[in-house]
This record gives sequence, C-alpha cells and structure tokens, in this order.
Amino acid sequence: APEQAARMKKLQEQEKRQKVEFRKRMEQEVSQFIQATGEPRRRFQPMNKIERSILHDVAEVAGLTSFSFGDDEDSRYVMVFKKEFAPSDEELDAYRRGEEWDPARAEERRRLRELAAQQEEAELERGPTPPGPPNDYKDKYRHLIGSDAAKAAARTMEANKAYGC
Repeated sequence: APEQAARMKKLQEQEKRQKVEFRKRMEQEVSQFIQATGEPRRRFQPMNKIERSILHDVAEVAGLTSFSFGDDEDSRYVMVFKKEFAPSDEELDAYRRGEEWDPARAEERRRLRELAAQQEEAELERGPTPPGPPNDYKDKYRHLIGSDAAKAAARTMEANKAYGC
C-alpha cells in the first residue's frame, strides 16, 4: 500500500508538471498569434478536455475570444479569435456543422432568409385565405370526364315518373 501511494503521488506530480508545461507552451503560441498581424483566427489541434480548458483560460487572460468545436471528445478542437475579428453567429454555426467559413455563402444564405421573410410578410398583409377546398374537383377529374360531359348529362336527364317525381 505505501508503494502504491508513493507511485500515485509521483504520477500526480508528473501530471501537474505536464499541465504547467502545456500552459506555458499555449501561452507562447497565443502570444505569437497576437503578434501575427495577418492572422484573425487560429485553429489548434484536437485536445482533451483539460487541455482545452487550459487553452480557454489562457485565451481569456490574453483578451481573446475562444470556442471549442467538434463532435466527439477525440476530435474537439479550440479556435481562438482576436477581439476585432470576433466571429458572427453564422460563422460559429458553420464551424459547429464542421464546415469552413465562406463569407460569400453566408451572404447568399442571408439574402435567401431576407427574401423568405419578405414573402411571409406579404402573405400576412394579404390576410387569411377563405376556407374551402384548394381547387375544384372538376379540374381534378377533367381528364376522365371531359369538360362537356357533365353539362350534356344534365341536359338529357329526365325525371323518373315511376318514383313519383
């Protein structure tokens, strides 16, 4: 039992040193990112939950915005953005879907949403549609009965006197 406790303590100290080293390495990478003028965002390699939380903390201390993306624990990664290049909601949604951000596609989606909203607004201005069937049944069966069949049948119909009509 004492050997196991000593081994556990040694592993915990080693893990603590690794975390401190990782934090220093992330601080250096973040400072390089801040000094790089042409880089609005940086994507880091997938990492585990503890490393991501350390990176988020380092980014917050540095005054940057950071987000995690990815589906499962093994493929989650962190993206760090400079404050002046903070991502829009559409950009974040694209990253969450696993797509690359394309401003032209985002503009097209925005225009389509605006067009749909305008159409919906126009429908609301017209008011509700009157209740009733959406089309005439005669139109549906025109190919079977023709357009003159009903009129011809109505003209030739005579009352049956046997039934008292």
